[in-house]
Amino acid sequence: MSAEDHKVEVTQPVASGDAAIAPVNEKEPYNDEKALAMTPDGEEPNADEVKGLRHVAENLPLSAWLVAVVELCERFTYYGMSGLFQNYVQRPLDGSEGRGALGMGHQGATGLTTFFQFWCYVTPIIGAIVADQYLGKYKTIVLFCIFYLIGLLILVCTSIPGALEHGAGLGGFIAAILIIGLGTGGIKSNVAPLIADQYKRKKMAVKTLPKGERVIIDPSLTIQRIYMIFYGAINVGSLSLLATPYMERDIGFWSAYLLCFCMFAVGTLVLVFGRKYYVVRPPQGSVITNAFRALWIMVINRNLDAPKPSWQATNGGQRTNLPWDDHFIDELKRALVACRVFCFYPIYWVVYGQFSGNFVTQAGQMQGHGIPNDLMQNFDPISIIVFIPILESLVYPLLRRMHIRFRPITRISLGFIVASLAMMYAAIVQHLIYSAGPCYDSPLCDASLIDGEAQGNRVHIAIQTPAYVFIGISEIFASVSGLEYAYTKAPPSMKSFVQSMYLLTNAFGSALAEALTPAAFDPAILWMFVGLAVASFLVGIIFYILYRHLNDQEDTMNALDADDSETPPPRYENEEKN
Repeated sequence: MSAEDHKVEVTQPVASGDAAIAPVNEKEPYNDEKALAMTPDGEEPNADEVKGLRHVAENLPLSAWLVAVVELCERFTYYGMSGLFQNYVQRPLDGSEGRGALGMGHQGATGLTTFFQFWCYVTPIIGAIVADQYLGKYKTIVLFCIFYLIGLLILVCTSIPGALEHGAGLGGFIAAILIIGLGTGGIKSNVAPLIADQYKRKKMAVKTLPKGERVIIDPSLTIQRIYMIFYGAINVGSLSLLATPYMERDIGFWSAYLLCFCMFAVGTLVLVFGRKYYVVRPPQGSVITNAFRALWIMVINRNLDAPKPSWQATNGGQRTNLPWDDHFIDELKRALVACRVFCFYPIYWVVYGQFSGNFVTQAGQMQGHGIPNDLMQNFDPISIIVFIPILESLVYPLLRRMHIRFRPITRISLGFIVASLAMMYAAIVQHLIYSAGPCYDSPLCDASLIDGEAQGNRVHIAIQTPAYVFIGISEIFASVSGLEYAYTKAPPSMKSFVQSMYLLTNAFGSALAEALTPAAFDPAILWMFVGLAVASFLVGIIFYILYRHLNDQEDTMNALDADDSETPPPRYENEEKN
């Protein structure tokens, strides 16, 4: 309705507070009341619009795609090399370069590979402290890339057949995994929050689509999309396992590790030469120290609000000139909620870790028909690459059109349950192996030797595929949502640190898996799979019962970042370039 059509005009406040004043037509009050409620494009929606309009995500900026490429290269390297560790450590060097190297047996291999996983998820704490308190995310990633490259170089050099024959293999392997673990930890705690930092919208906004539909641009959905794409990049990178097992078998481990070294060098170059495009948040000084000081005040006062300057002033507190404000404490409390949610993740990571360890050994107990046993791991990333577009383009938009909010807590719980299906299926496959000859519950026994090489029981290796598919689907729900939760619930100045707390749960999972190593023998491993299936299912149910109320608080907790707009915004090193 145009302004010329109005007979009588009055002004009324609009629900959003920021919208322009709309005229009211006394002859058509219903239409004008409807017009009054419509927030102009680009401004924050009112409560009715938040509830009634469809929520959508925005497209990613170029800088976010560059960060995704860096992560793709790092994950190509990580999975391409670590996926070979089980064979490298377990099997002896027998003259066939691709068959083995260190000869430490099944339990020795499982123990060392599990330790590597544990170490990779402890070191993010170091990277987080360096980033949040001293160097910032970007410079920290560059620094730890150097450590990573040094570790890879050691791994390549000590896996050359001549070096293995002269006994350099074990010492070189241990040195390499320690240095690589430090490098990957420093990168992992920072690259996930760095990609989300590239998106700067904090508040919802109304937008009219070309077809006339009014929708709400929802930053939380964009962050969800960012981490779906980020996780997709991770799994495209992990397809390196399509190549490295054949290089291991046909040329030697050193060739596969050299490929990983070259790919990581490419990722490092993208990181360095793409510098001018990134939005980089500078370090916040003593933020980690302040957080621990605030936590100590909470503990000694038995009150979560005790570190607030306002609480100290009104309750006769002895602490004055605190180096933070009330808002920082509210953010810290929100971070504590996230850390509480993470407490259940170690059980999930025990299940997840099976795909690169005991699943590889299980595949080696079946007839491969020319397929390397460690090639089967690729069905995990392939399933993720297939299902992420389906969920992002079809399932999630359909749920939003039906006004069904598929909140993080629900997604995480579903991830635990799907992971339990993977373990149950693995137990069934193990039972089939033990039921088949020639070795039954003693796979790879002397009765299976052909030309001096042990063959698996008469079960086709492809039957293992659904176990990897279930693991992949569970990752989309549990792991992606965990990354998202760690970012959205962390204070802006502590993104890397809270991300490291989330990653630390993986280290605890690896520690639990290490404790299960004595059960990694035939036929006891079948019952280990059953136990993990039951544990993951029960944890998924208990998790949802305990934390489902957080779904209702999601928008309120996420709004704390938007409240930062009321104070001077953080200065970005490259903001003028974006």
